[in-house]
Amino acid sequence: MSIATQPLTLEEFLKLPETKPASEFINRESVQKPMPQGEHSRLQFKFCAVVNEVAEPQKIAIAFPELRCTFGGDSIVPDVVVFRWERIPVRPSGRIANRFEIHPDWSIEILSPDQSQTKVLSKLLHCSQHGTELGWLIDPEEETILVVFPEQRVQLLRGTAQLPILSGIALDLRVEQVFSWLTL
Repeated sequence: MSIATQPLTLEEFLKLPETKPASEFINRESVQKPMPQGEHSRLQFKFCAVVNEVAEPQKIAIAFPELRCTFGGDSIVPDVVVFRWERIPVRPSGRIANRFEIHPDWSIEILSPDQSQTKVLSKLLHCSQHGTELGWLIDPEEETILVVFPEQRVQLLRGTAQLPILSGIALDLRVEQVFSWLTL
């Protein structure tokens, strides 16, 4: 005989110990992310470096890898988030806060092998519903980037297509350029 358990609350989830890889709280369920692999890690690292090189010195924005963001009833850990400088949570001392209980301005997900594109896209749509300005779903296998705009408008880009960037960040990126980061 199985015993029915009550769905987890967000508060209960946030009290649980962190897992590696991270677990997320989506639709009242705890779901562990897949372990990142080579292409995923390279894209994540390179994207953060490129954004931070142009945006951080001018105090425009900061890109963070694997940062837990809790908002709209869910607690997610996108592969990369970008926060505008003025929205980064800080403590009274001026140091960066540990907890980010707001939506990111830009959320990037990198599809891992055997990961459900629908589930990953649903996280980007959740972000969009709660104020995120821009979302990317990077698919290394297909070499495409699905872009989520406000009002959940979606566009699929590939090849030489220019990528939309969070306003204020002086970057000119093309889809093929992002995937060229995978070649050493």
